[in-house]
Amino acid sequence: MSQILRQQIEKTIQINDTEFDYVLSHFTNKKFKKHQFVIQEGQLVENDFFILGGCLKSYFTDKNGKEHILAFGMQDWWITDYEAYYNQSKATINIDCIEDSELLCLSFENREKLCAALHKIEHFFRKKTNKRNVALQKRILSLLSNNAKEKYDQLLQLYPQLFQKVPKQLIASYLGVTRETLSRLNSPSK
Repeated sequence: MSQILRQQIEKTIQINDTEFDYVLSHFTNKKFKKHQFVIQEGQLVENDFFILGGCLKSYFTDKNGKEHILAFGMQDWWITDYEAYYNQSKATINIDCIEDSELLCLSFENREKLCAALHKIEHFFRKKTNKRNVALQKRILSLLSNNAKEKYDQLLQLYPQLFQKVPKQLIASYLGVTRETLSRLNSPSK
C-alpha cells in the first residue's frame, strides 16, 4: 500500500528507494472504521493524513446543527484540518470516515524533519500545497458564481468516482443544495 504514496510523490519529484524508505519511516499507518472520527472539533490536530484506501469527509456543524461538507478524501488524497495542523492548535472542523479507511499519518514535527533533511520533499509538499490552494480557490469561486446544475456537473466531471462512494445527501451538502435538488439534477432528463 505504501507504493500509493511513492507513486504520488514521483508525480512531482524523483526519489530513490533509500530516500523513500526514509520518508516512509516518518509516517505511521492507522486503520479507521466507517463513521469513526479521524479529527474532532476541539481536539489538537497533530497529523496530516495520506489516504491509502477508503473515503472520508471534512465538515463543520453550524450553530443550528446543520452539517456543511468542506471536502472529501479518497485514495491518493491528503486530508486534515490545515489551519489547526500548521498552527498546532485545536480543530475547528471534523473529519470522519464514510467507509473503512487506511491512512498514513504524518505529524507536523516529522513533516518539518523531512523537509529539513530532504529538499526534494520540501519541494513536493510546496507543490502539493500550491495545488490545494488553487483547488480551494476554484471551489470558492464555483460556490459563489455557479448555479446548482453547474456545480453538480463540475463535480461529476472532476471526480466521477465520488458518486460511487459518497451518499447523495453528502454530495448535496458539499454542493450546498438540498437532497431533492440533487435528485432533480441527477435525473436523466437534466
